[in-house]
Amino acid sequence: MTQRNLTVALLAGALGLTLAVPTFVVAQTSAYKAPRILGNVPDLQGNWTNSSLTPLQRAATYGNRLVMTPEEARKIEGDQAASIESRNQPTKPDTKIEDLPCSPGFTGTNCGYNVGWTDFGTVVMRVNGEPRTSLITSTPDGKMPAAKPGAAPAAGRGGGLRPGMRQDDNPETRSIGERCIMSFGSSSGPIMQPQMYNSTYRLVQSKDSVAILVEMVHDVRIVRLVANKAAAQHSTTGVRPWMGESIGWYEGDKLVVETKNYHPRQAVGASSANLKVTEKFSRVSPTRLRYEFIVEDPTVWDKPWGGEYEFMAAKGDVYEYACHEGNYALEGILAGAREEERLAAAGKTSVPRPAGYNPEFSRGAAAATPVPRGGPQ
Repeated sequence: MTQRNLTVALLAGALGLTLAVPTFVVAQTSAYKAPRILGNVPDLQGNWTNSSLTPLQRAATYGNRLVMTPEEARKIEGDQAASIESRNQPTKPDTKIEDLPCSPGFTGTNCGYNVGWTDFGTVVMRVNGEPRTSLITSTPDGKMPAAKPGAAPAAGRGGGLRPGMRQDDNPETRSIGERCIMSFGSSSGPIMQPQMYNSTYRLVQSKDSVAILVEMVHDVRIVRLVANKAAAQHSTTGVRPWMGESIGWYEGDKLVVETKNYHPRQAVGASSANLKVTEKFSRVSPTRLRYEFIVEDPTVWDKPWGGEYEFMAAKGDVYEYACHEGNYALEGILAGAREEERLAAAGKTSVPRPAGYNPEFSRGAAAATPVPRGGPQ
């Protein structure tokens, strides 16, 4: 695992949105020209990280401002550095459970992760040198647009349950992240996003495909290459693999990747089975890789939306993520659920919960309140 507050900041890019859709704010492309490989395609290979303090969606504090002031960026990064320094101090022997130095979003007996095992980032995301307030750039407020009235909620990463089922009915109803099937966030997509740790990637190109090794839960995303967009024919068999079906082609200095047929347990917000994500990768310097994304789902949203960021060259290699498939806590979770059922059957309608208990985290679903990635909320 590469983590422990990596100073390897992030760099990923912005999509040069070529679709005639909303007014996307896309950074000016630099004069840098990527070296060529495999005949005449841009060399995008390397180890990259997108660890960042900038969230996908903008905090209300910034209003419609996409770019922070230098003072705002310095304060966020300074506060994070001070927080890391404080939380990295040795834990005092007389520290109570309620006072453990947990990661953001975890407290008390629901601590979950010690700060030594997390990396929420050390820097604000910069695109073309500008410190950004959000990764989404297509909407004035930097937020995901509201779903259409009547759009059914997505099953999502912790969902996929049939009516009447609960998250702790059996192992298969627990979240895919907890079961070490995929990341508990969206490391590999749809929309590649930084997580609370292990936001490192290796990108390898060949003549026929591009492989993106994702450190988190050791996912490998394979992009099948075709000559151009017209040749990008997706499967109609109904098969929906993990990470979807990605088809790519080169447009000048950019690798364009179109993904459809996402697995039902993967979603972006309220997206449906009709979700399509278009991504663009372009090298804008020897150490930065721009990442742009467009999200489309006419069942859920009236028009496409998207954004951009820049990956930064990672210092060091990408190591295996040793997710514990035999997680002994799973047995305890299921045993606890059976005990709750026994108490309910005996007429006890409420079960005491420890201080700091978060039912959303405990049931493997997304947090009811998003965990901040830095900056005013």
